[in-house]
Amino acid sequence: MRKLVYGMNQSLDGHIADASGDIGWGASSDELFEWWLEREQAIEVFLYGRGLWETMSSHWPTADQRPDATAAQAAFARNWRDTPKVLFSSTTTGEAGWNTRVVTGDAIAEITRLKAGDGGPMRVGGAALAAAAMRAGLVDEFEVVTHPVLLGGGTPFFPALDSRVELDLVQTRTFPGGAVLARYERR
Repeated sequence: MRKLVYGMNQSLDGHIADASGDIGWGASSDELFEWWLEREQAIEVFLYGRGLWETMSSHWPTADQRPDATAAQAAFARNWRDTPKVLFSSTTTGEAGWNTRVVTGDAIAEITRLKAGDGGPMRVGGAALAAAAMRAGLVDEFEVVTHPVLLGGGTPFFPALDSRVELDLVQTRTFPGGAVLARYERR
């Protein structure tokens, strides 16, 4: 059975995007970016909701071709292109490109099917898709990188849940600029 990981940057008040949808407010550092790169390289399948897919696919397919791209950014772009992706969307039709398969049907049924198969870890991304996976009890690990900023509203990292979810802390780390990682596994 595959592990399903949900991880993103969040503000101190718990948002992954501000009220306008902006996700570029974090305290970036090369060390944090390289940590994310290592984590992404360990993932075998990315599962995206449409909103995050649009953000990622608007930048990463050609990010390694930019003259100011760092070695880590170029590696991230190559890894993003090469890693199989599943886009869950009721509005996207046809080919999505960049090693991506589009699923327009029941996301939870497909994630459950993928999770039951053999292979390495998968990462779920996008607030609505991750919320559905959390509510279905499918997320095994949470990677929460909290940045020293208050957004005052926006898209929350965690949705409202029907019941408590017990977690074990497996890693913490502080990055330059004040971002703090807390990684948890589901009990």
